[in-house]
Amino acid sequence: MEDLAERKEIKKVDWRRIKRRKDSAVFQTVEEVFDEKTVMALYQMINQGIIEGMSGVVKAGKESRIYLAKGTGGEDLAVKIFLTSSMEFKKSMLQYIKGDPRFKVGHDYRRLVYTWAQKEFRNLTEAHNAKIKVPKPLHATENIIVMEFIGENGVSAPILKELSPEELTLELYNGIIDSVDKLYNVCGLVHADLSEYNVMVWKGEPYLIDFGQAVLRVHPMAEEFLKRDIDNIIRFFDKAGIDVPESEAVIKWLNKT
Repeated sequence: MEDLAERKEIKKVDWRRIKRRKDSAVFQTVEEVFDEKTVMALYQMINQGIIEGMSGVVKAGKESRIYLAKGTGGEDLAVKIFLTSSMEFKKSMLQYIKGDPRFKVGHDYRRLVYTWAQKEFRNLTEAHNAKIKVPKPLHATENIIVMEFIGENGVSAPILKELSPEELTLELYNGIIDSVDKLYNVCGLVHADLSEYNVMVWKGEPYLIDFGQAVLRVHPMAEEFLKRDIDNIIRFFDKAGIDVPESEAVIKWLNKT
């Protein structure tokens, strides 16, 4: 029944519009990397007016690729596509989904990746609604998330790791910890993969990214993940010569409520 529904949905696509898009180099690249269902979902998003087109890869990792896209208003967007063929990814994601009552863990790998994408989209939505600086989530379908592009003129904002020593300040550190505080005490979430690689800095403000692994405070490993997040940030800023408190003090402060 599910395959039949998918076929019916595919019939709704404006094939004339898709044909024009298929001639672009970026979609040829997408077709070389992703399976037919993923490519079909991208075409449908164009047909539905969610994105106007895609420009190229912004970031390529073991688990996903991020493409620069254009919205129908000409604005830059980020399209994050999770790979559906990485078994190593499957092993790593299970620990973050199991124990989360919001999502069910299936045995089919493709469905697991779809769940992961929905999990990241929901976590981003809850963080954005709490006024935490994150890329604004716009749409999610299957293994694809469309979100706000953090940067300008197609150039991504730098991650924390890429900043010069002069750009690493106590104010920046405080901004990150304030976001962790809101995430923990307002949203009831722990990022669970926070480090200098998952914070973008734009116009002097830190933006937390990559929320697929974020878990609820009630998750059995939430406290362990929180400690790891704080340890990573403290270590990074301490190494940069910033006078920051001990991890234990920060965790105690976060648990003030």
